[in-house]
Amino acid sequence: MNFADLLQQIIDNPIPSLIVVGNLIIIESLLSVDNAAVLATMVMDLPEKQRDRALKYGIIGAYLFRGLAMLFASFLIQFWWLKALGGLYLLYLVFSWVKDQRAKRKKENGEEEEQESIDKEKNWLYKVTVGAIGPFWATVALVELMDMAFSIDNIFAAVAFTDNILLVCLGVFIGILAMRFVAQAFVRLMTKFTFLETAAYIVIAILGVKLSLSLYEHYNPHSPLTEFLESHIADVWTSILTVSVFVIPIITSALLNVPKRGNTAELDKK
Repeated sequence: MNFADLLQQIIDNPIPSLIVVGNLIIIESLLSVDNAAVLATMVMDLPEKQRDRALKYGIIGAYLFRGLAMLFASFLIQFWWLKALGGLYLLYLVFSWVKDQRAKRKKENGEEEEQESIDKEKNWLYKVTVGAIGPFWATVALVELMDMAFSIDNIFAAVAFTDNILLVCLGVFIGILAMRFVAQAFVRLMTKFTFLETAAYIVIAILGVKLSLSLYEHYNPHSPLTEFLESHIADVWTSILTVSVFVIPIITSALLNVPKRGNTAELDKK
C-alpha cells in the first residue's frame, strides 16, 4: 500500500489504530526500562564523571538505531521470511528470560547480584577496542552495540502488531520520546507491580508466535487461518489481548493484591 492508503486505513479505523499505538508505546517503554538497567551496569566500572557521559552517548545511540530500525521495518514487512525469523528471535528472547529467571531463583542473594553484573572483559568488541581507544570509548562502543541489539528486539515486536508502517513508525517514535521522559515513572510502576516484567515477556511471546506464523501463511495462503491472520481483525484482537495482559493484572493487583504488589519499603527507596 502507498502512503495515502496507509493513512486512510488509520482514518477509517481510529480506535484500533490508537490501541496499536498504545501497545507500541507500552512495549517500547517497558523494554527501554529493562534495556536501561543493562546499560547502567555496563558503565559502573568507569569513573563517576565518565558514567553520565557514556550513558548520554548511549541515549544518542538508542535514538539513532531506533530510527534506522524504523527504516528497516519497511523492508521487514515486505518479506515473509524476515517476519518468521523475527518471530523465532522473539521466542528465543522469552526462552532466555525464562532460563535466567529459573537460574536466579536457585541462587542466594549474593550470588544473584554477581550474576546480574556484566563482565565487559569477556566481550569481543571490548577486548578488540580497549587497547586502541581506552576503557571509556571501548565501553561506549559496547553500549552502542547493545543499543543496536535492543533496537532489533523492539522493531520485531512492533511489526508483529500491524503491517501499517505508519502506525509502526508513530508508535516507535512516541516510544523513543517516552524512553527519555517517562522512564523513571515506569521504573516506579515496575517496582510497585513487579509482575509487569513477566507480563512484558508474555506479550513478546504472543508477538513471537504471531510473527512465526508467517511461515504457515506463506505455504498455506488460502487456508481460513491465513485469511484470519492477514485480516485487520487479527491485528485488533492481538492489540486487545496484549493490552489485557498488562491491564487486567494491574487492576486485580490494585484491588485484590493478586498478583502481589512489590514491597512498599523498596518502592520508597527508588
